[in-house]
Amino acid sequence: MFNISNWIKSQHCYGIGKKPIEIYVFIDPICPECWALEPIIKKLHIEYGQLFSIKHVVSGKLSSLHSTKTKNYENMAQTWERTASRSGMSCDGNLWLENPISSPYAASIAIKAAELQSRKLSARFIRRLQELLFLDKQDISKLEVLTQCAREIGLDVEEFLNDITSTSAAKGFQCDLKITSEMEVNEIPSLVFFNENIEEEGIKVSGLYAYEVYVNILEEMLERLPTPSTPPSLEAFIRCYKFVATKEIEVVYNMNKQEVEKEMKKLILKQFVEKIPAKYGTFWRYIEN
Repeated sequence: MFNISNWIKSQHCYGIGKKPIEIYVFIDPICPECWALEPIIKKLHIEYGQLFSIKHVVSGKLSSLHSTKTKNYENMAQTWERTASRSGMSCDGNLWLENPISSPYAASIAIKAAELQSRKLSARFIRRLQELLFLDKQDISKLEVLTQCAREIGLDVEEFLNDITSTSAAKGFQCDLKITSEMEVNEIPSLVFFNENIEEEGIKVSGLYAYEVYVNILEEMLERLPTPSTPPSLEAFIRCYKFVATKEIEVVYNMNKQEVEKEMKKLILKQFVEKIPAKYGTFWRYIEN
């Protein structure tokens, strides 16, 4: 617990949004635990999205990769494999042996460039970067990969390419690093919850926890919660997100893996989705008609 009123008043980077709760989500684009957070964020959005807005803060916790040697790459590969098998959100550690990230900060700067156009598009940009990295084993520090990602999620590519080398994107990233330091965030991912009264303390949650932990924090800050919103139909969910993991469906709809497979087979027969096997688990892609 900490008071940030003086800090937030002195900053021009971010502020509390119009919803009663603002959640700062501290991420690193190449952190597998941040990828594992995705099912929980989706479920929070669906059940209580009217109560909070999210601000992604990009942290540079993997700066040591600039000087990483082969042994460290092997350690990273093993970490990814362990995280994937534990979380159900597949990430292929072979990337570190076959196509290692050449410049860890490049993707972070690109995220801030995307954010200059739209916070919503920036969130989509982060998600697509994660897919390219963890599933397709792409080096997301390469300009051609970042450009592909920008194009796919609907950014103005020319503006994005200008912004990625601008002082605005660099300053945005430096601002995120300052926030990380000021809030004493030492673990990624971390979530910090603030209410609309900036004089009050925030609640910081370091690491990855069960969904109920985050709901309990919302309840603590608001004193009472409304009845959670009912998830949309599975078809509407897939149509909205386009590409989702079995694990995400399990969490959002309180299903087990076998139940998800059964429901998705029906959608395959309707030619609504296609099944995308991954190293750990399965993903489903919406078929555009």
